[in-house]
Amino acid sequence: MKSPNSNHTLTRHTHNSTSFGSEEILTELPIDHQKRRYPFSIVWTPIPLLTWLFPFIGHMGIAMSSGIIRDFAGPYFVSEDNMAFGCPTKYWQLRPHLARGGQNGWDHAVTQASEEYKTRMHNLCCDNCHSHVAMALNLMQYDGSTKWNMVKLAILMLAKGRYVSVAGFLKTWVPFILVVSTTAVIYTLL
Repeated sequence: MKSPNSNHTLTRHTHNSTSFGSEEILTELPIDHQKRRYPFSIVWTPIPLLTWLFPFIGHMGIAMSSGIIRDFAGPYFVSEDNMAFGCPTKYWQLRPHLARGGQNGWDHAVTQASEEYKTRMHNLCCDNCHSHVAMALNLMQYDGSTKWNMVKLAILMLAKGRYVSVAGFLKTWVPFILVVSTTAVIYTLL
């Protein structure tokens, strides 16, 4: 159905489950690339140098129902709508009706995970932006699971993520291609 005075589509979900209860959720789910709004989405952007060498490694955040992005940007800091390494180049929109409590449950879990990560030291390998997103998904029991982790999210973002634009694709892959090409040329000349 169309929402009044807009071109956005409204989606109606009914979810019946003994663990979630029965509820109907009416949610507007438009992606707005110009305003950088990705409601109910996990977003990703390259990290200079690191992504240039390993294009599957990058910085991750999670968006509220409004599309405002939260990301664990550094020690004791969760940014809001200002990702640490620039605007998202990829996004993976999830389904709010699969979150415990629907839209409200989603927003509450993202807020709760963000508040927790404001008290944590950032650790590149063990407790990072991916861990922040995983905690939010675990708190909302997304898709009935509490086994979300950084490795699972990295793999799923690689498989299910969509580029926001051709420029997003190029920003992700051109540096890697240049590094590989340059290395190949140097190796050939030696």
